[in-house]
Amino acid sequence: MNYNDTVNWMFKQLPMYQNQGKTAYKEDLSNTIILAEHLKNPQCKFKSVHVAGTNGKGSSSHMLASVLQEAGYKVGLYTSPHLKDFRERIKINGKEVSKQFVIGFIKRNKSFLKTHQLSFFEMTVGMAFDYFVKQKVDIAVIEVGLGGRLDSTNIITPEVSVITNIGFDHMKFLGNTYEAIAREKAGIIKPNTPVVIGETQEKTKNVFNTIAKSNASAIYFADQLINVSYASDLKGSYQKHNIKAVLQTLEVLNNTSFCISEDNIKTGLLSVVKNTGLKGRWQMMQEHPKVICDAAHNKEGLTYIVEQLKAETYHKLHIVFGVVNDKDVDSISPLLPKEAIYYFCKPNVPRGLDAKILHTHFINKGFKGKPYPSVGKALQEAKANASHQDLIYVGGSTFIVAEIV
Repeated sequence: MNYNDTVNWMFKQLPMYQNQGKTAYKEDLSNTIILAEHLKNPQCKFKSVHVAGTNGKGSSSHMLASVLQEAGYKVGLYTSPHLKDFRERIKINGKEVSKQFVIGFIKRNKSFLKTHQLSFFEMTVGMAFDYFVKQKVDIAVIEVGLGGRLDSTNIITPEVSVITNIGFDHMKFLGNTYEAIAREKAGIIKPNTPVVIGETQEKTKNVFNTIAKSNASAIYFADQLINVSYASDLKGSYQKHNIKAVLQTLEVLNNTSFCISEDNIKTGLLSVVKNTGLKGRWQMMQEHPKVICDAAHNKEGLTYIVEQLKAETYHKLHIVFGVVNDKDVDSISPLLPKEAIYYFCKPNVPRGLDAKILHTHFINKGFKGKPYPSVGKALQEAKANASHQDLIYVGGSTFIVAEIV
């Protein structure tokens, strides 16, 4: 099989959450543990940082990787989902895993993967961990895929665990209260392993304190401990929260065997895109009219986006918007500006919500706009209607952003 054949085979083995949603979610780690044992437990052979949270875990993971690279370390980075190419999920010092390694891993382990009916996400985690060991990384930053306690990445014992924040997302799996979701995310807290909490929230603080105490794990609430501010090339006012969590995490690492200087931190935070290739975080696509995209896709993330939009200067606001079909549209539509002109579209994945259904919902709420057959058509129409002084925002889903970056 060539690279495309290999990745297509992975996608087709069992429903993949990225495309299918709840049917792809497994409620235990048994398959991941079996695969790890088959691969001779690679997760035990490299140091790591484990990052969870409702919003900001992707940005925070890339920031940490960038700073650690600036400090001279060979840094693995595992994130999800990808925007364009599967290999974006597995990187070392910003360089994507080779196509040949992906092909070789599946070829070597295909019989085992088929026999045990491993999911796309499980086999991808195994591939990443195997790659990091074979490439002898100094440390790997591992982003949780979904939740924490039952996520396939949760077989590592990291140097430090990070939980950025808690919000309402993936409630079908994680619970419908902040406390319940926090307990699932807190499943990444390991015995005698420090944990950094990015944002202190009254409804979740006691949950984290209790679980950290039961694990004899030191706990740090970054927003209460970090008073300095640093600039980053990741734009958007919401990044200030992620930066505090990153700074506290780096401080914890500096108290172990790592050596990360002030200059490493400053340069690393200003070079995240260059060092890691991250896209889709308040990313400016063009000027005149200004086009900005962002992967925020839930209530908390979109709240920050709307605040950021208010800080922009423009004549008219155009919003290209689409979501997946398990999104609680009723919880996000009240956040969005009614004065904008909307271009509703469906992301090109099976989970995408039909643009006409989305349009009907918003029109009934007093918004104005039209449905379009694709993201590309919606953006094309927005650009045609916008003047040089207008602003076009593209978002609502990671999959919407993936089609334009």
